[in-house]
Amino acid sequence: FSLGPKQERTIMPSACDSLIDDIEDMVSFNEPTPHERQSARKCVVPRSRKKKELVTNEELQADSLIPGTQKIWVKTWGCSHNNSDGEYMAGQLAASGYKMTDDPTEADLWLLNSCTVKNPAEDHFRNSIKKAQEQEKKVVVAGCVPQAQPRMEYLKGLSIIGVQQIDRVVEVVDEAVKGHSVRLLGQKKDGGRRLGGARLDLPKIRKNPLIEIISINTGCLNACTYCKTKHARGDLASYPIDELVERARQSFQEGVCEIWLTSEDTGAYGRDIGTDLPTLLWRLVEEIPEGAMLRLGMTNPPYILEHLEEMAKILNTPRVYAFLHVPVQSASDSVLMDMKREYCVDDFRRVVDFLKERVPGITIATDIICGFPGETEADFQETMNLVKCYRFPSLFINQFYPRPGTPAAKMEQVPAHVKKQRTKELSQLFHSYNPYDHKIGERQCVLVTEESFDAQYYVAHNKFYEQVLVPRQAEFKGKMIEVDIYESGKHFLKGRPVEDSKPFTPSIAAPLERGEVSGLMKVNKPLIHCTKI
Repeated sequence: FSLGPKQERTIMPSACDSLIDDIEDMVSFNEPTPHERQSARKCVVPRSRKKKELVTNEELQADSLIPGTQKIWVKTWGCSHNNSDGEYMAGQLAASGYKMTDDPTEADLWLLNSCTVKNPAEDHFRNSIKKAQEQEKKVVVAGCVPQAQPRMEYLKGLSIIGVQQIDRVVEVVDEAVKGHSVRLLGQKKDGGRRLGGARLDLPKIRKNPLIEIISINTGCLNACTYCKTKHARGDLASYPIDELVERARQSFQEGVCEIWLTSEDTGAYGRDIGTDLPTLLWRLVEEIPEGAMLRLGMTNPPYILEHLEEMAKILNTPRVYAFLHVPVQSASDSVLMDMKREYCVDDFRRVVDFLKERVPGITIATDIICGFPGETEADFQETMNLVKCYRFPSLFINQFYPRPGTPAAKMEQVPAHVKKQRTKELSQLFHSYNPYDHKIGERQCVLVTEESFDAQYYVAHNKFYEQVLVPRQAEFKGKMIEVDIYESGKHFLKGRPVEDSKPFTPSIAAPLERGEVSGLMKVNKPLIHCTKI
């Protein structure tokens, strides 16, 4: 079958004696597609062997290198965009016949989907590769680390799936199973225009069958001096509105009751294709069933400023969480300039103040980097004052890590002990206030979608995307329920179900089972001519 035009890629020899020119050279024209392979299994009638040909199951398993029969463990680090990519890769592998497992020790191959935002995330990724090799597991790597730096020494000899090539994961895993090393790192283009990535209607396995993560665009319009993700995801490339609406529609038909929109910068959506974020959101709102909810992902201040009026209207609609993640990173204009963030702190304040006035109760989450190169004590105190002013209920505090290859890595660094001290001070300030105490006694409608880490509660969210812990009763999962708030913590509320209040089911279909592949109902399976063998 045709694999399309050759992309930019590196093919490395492994078990082969000679260099393989391309992955196409290892897959014959007549080899079945993954869906053909899965369908054919159901109608193949095996011929009984003669006694002298019989082999034991152990011998067959030991000698077999037939792709599509192995167990795969997928590990993903990083943002919700990366998690969505991981779900898509798992879904395609399962649809192709591979068995997905949550136990890395029983897996034949580890698919490691990396994050390049901070050094610790890459360290975990590197250590996992080493651990897999020590256990003699096959390894395929994906995500932003190998996309940005495929020539890193510890990636030598490993198969790589680029961030825009996740629709070809089955091909790469097939070859890795055979002992080949394949690297697909090219960009997807249409008539010279860069696309958002792989198709949105691919099979996927949702980590949570109730939540669909939709990437609306990849890349961004900025060039932040500390950011390594830009090296991997590149410039802005948006998916067409019709494709995103269709993906949401399909998700609801599979029992999803909550959608997360994600990207490196949702506020910049559509600028490359002649549309914008509010236009997309209004179209999506039309598709959301009663009781289901939509959560908007991270947006940088510059690109949301011109849409504030429309965004306020959208965030006030009952089926959209009144929640927005707007990273400020620093409250010092000089530091923001060195970061090349393309806004000043007053722009950030304008966004927050406007939305707080027009969307009563809105939750604004933000990010702050402590110890960016050149940050003075006065710069840091400006950031402390911003937090004191707004008392953000959700604050992501990051000690600065210089990422290799970024301009910030070449700047004069703040001493490590100073970065550590500033991170500690900001963390102490954040933990000095309780943002939810005034909520005690309120009656709220909450959507139950998850389980708490300690498995003692179900996790729900109210209109403002505040986490509400509710009793772990099976009939609540995936339902909108009414609760009375009786306790608050730093990061959560606790709700008691209102007596005589019946849970409401927002899903228009039964959710898929955990591990079940999404999207297969949409696949037009080809006719297979079955032959007795």
